[in-house]
Amino acid sequence: MSLTDLRSPHVSRGLTLRKPAVESSGGIVTAQNRQAAQIGADILAAGGSAVDAAIATSFALGVLEPWMSGIGGVGALLVRPEGGAVTAIDAGAVAPGALDPEDFPLVEGKDGDLFGWPNVLEDRNVIGARSICVPGLLRGLEAAHARFGKLPWADLVAPAIALARAGLVVDAQVTAWIAQEMSRLRRDPVTAAWFLPEGLPPAAPAAVAGRVRHLANPALAETLAIIAAEGPGALYEGPLAEALAADVQAAGGYLSTTDLSGFAARVTPSKTERFRDRDVHFVPVLNGGVTVALALRHFGETPAEGTAVPGPEAVLRSAHALAQAWAHRFSELGDGAEHTLPSCTSHLSVVDRDGLCVSLTQTLLSLFGSAVVSPATGILLNNGVNWFDPRPGRVNCITPGAKALANYAPMMLTGPEETVAIGGSGGRKILPAIYQALIHMVDHGHGLEDAIAAPRYDLSAPPTVVADPRLGRDTIEALAAAYPVVLADREMHPNSYTTLGATSRKNGRNFGMAEPWHPTAEAVAEGSDALSLPATRGEI
Repeated sequence: MSLTDLRSPHVSRGLTLRKPAVESSGGIVTAQNRQAAQIGADILAAGGSAVDAAIATSFALGVLEPWMSGIGGVGALLVRPEGGAVTAIDAGAVAPGALDPEDFPLVEGKDGDLFGWPNVLEDRNVIGARSICVPGLLRGLEAAHARFGKLPWADLVAPAIALARAGLVVDAQVTAWIAQEMSRLRRDPVTAAWFLPEGLPPAAPAAVAGRVRHLANPALAETLAIIAAEGPGALYEGPLAEALAADVQAAGGYLSTTDLSGFAARVTPSKTERFRDRDVHFVPVLNGGVTVALALRHFGETPAEGTAVPGPEAVLRSAHALAQAWAHRFSELGDGAEHTLPSCTSHLSVVDRDGLCVSLTQTLLSLFGSAVVSPATGILLNNGVNWFDPRPGRVNCITPGAKALANYAPMMLTGPEETVAIGGSGGRKILPAIYQALIHMVDHGHGLEDAIAAPRYDLSAPPTVVADPRLGRDTIEALAAAYPVVLADREMHPNSYTTLGATSRKNGRNFGMAEPWHPTAEAVAEGSDALSLPATRGEI
């Protein structure tokens, strides 16, 4: 086939990053943002359950990384008490009932967002109010809290309210994410006012200046305060719901109070697939878990290699199995594509001292979602319509009231001695990353640290394989003999391989591991006394 080298000239060829796994007899939270993870760990220390910690972390992530996820988005989670059954809670995207498929006429070309769909007039399925689906995340958190929560709901929202009142702290990562999507953000005046002060991406002041810059969104802080006081239902019925629906409709979207009041999270037993001597658990329908499970089924048809690290033949077999699973996804589940570009999503995993485990993934879909902020509520809203195929008559085509096929894949791996809660962010890239990490654990005996840090390939836009050069010459040549291969470095911008995070419970001990190449991802143990951020002196 072919091999293309797209490695960055700015990355050292000898660069290797490692983060140590965290081990504790107490609970652990792993998240893409260390401050959010610390908030979750503090909830554990206060007597909260893993679900309580997950909810507090979820709210905090929505404030600290609003381009990734938040209460204007959707998500799904798995929950397992120690030794018990796995519960799946699905709060995925549902199209508004008034959505009109004829409002999305096809034009020439393919879109430049996540899925390479045929272009839609004015990118209506990707950006703007027409792309907004029902924001279901809060209903999912509500369902989890009702079954597995210990602390009062308001206590779990309180840290996010404080963060929102202080405003988003501008650092290099914030500047990079905003600059990447500047052309989309400037299209909505409320969104631009939040993220593009003076019409440009904000720059972080040098640390030596002793100053901190904040991006304020007081409406979001007030919305969170209402949700804390009245419960998650406030977003779906009553004045807040009415204001949100009115804002979306005024911007040309379809979301109605009927859509909001009629939304309910789906609570079911997880689906389970046997892989070797373990069970893999996933949310039953219309997400990435089924494709990961199918790939593992194909790969498991041949015996495990029995080596410390996967060799070229095993890596090639895993790629073939994953390609089969993608073929099923595109033909049966409807999510067809040609390429993958930047996406948003946040994953967090939690285990508490009693062994309750949570795997939660939440998202706005694309970076900054629809790029529409509701003026009355301060909520940045998803662009869930982009999950639907814009071609009429196709599987997963744009349909009013339909549930979208998403890529997030919160998963669990269980065996007689261990429960692993794992997931990631990065659109379609989530699936190959989780798949390979599970193979590393089951077939090669790796713990969380080695499984997540190991070299990996990405096969999320078949037939092209994006390969980490650390896989080695023999493995890369084996892949290149069967697939077009592109070499790409493991780095944050652009992230070609996804951001993984996981926790595990093994023989009464807890472990947590965050993606080494993500600068703010961290696993934080209950009782950690990390410094509280952000600073408030010298604000500008």
